[in-house]
Amino acid sequence: MIASSIFLAIGVWQIVVVVVLVLLLFGGKKIPELMRGLGSGIKEFKDASKEDDEQNTTADKNR
Repeated sequence: MIASSIFLAIGVWQIVVVVVLVLLLFGGKKIPELMRGLGSGIKEFKDASKEDDEQNTTADKNR
């Protein structure tokens, strides 16, 4: 409930300010590298989660 009200309070100008600050801090050339790293991290997390689910499923079948 609290989290949804926080997202409703964020406006366009706040998003613009955050984007400008990120550009100033990291620069235009560094952002694609950061996003690529973030994407690969998310992919690894999903793969590990899927692998864990498969191991749990096979362990349940063996019981």
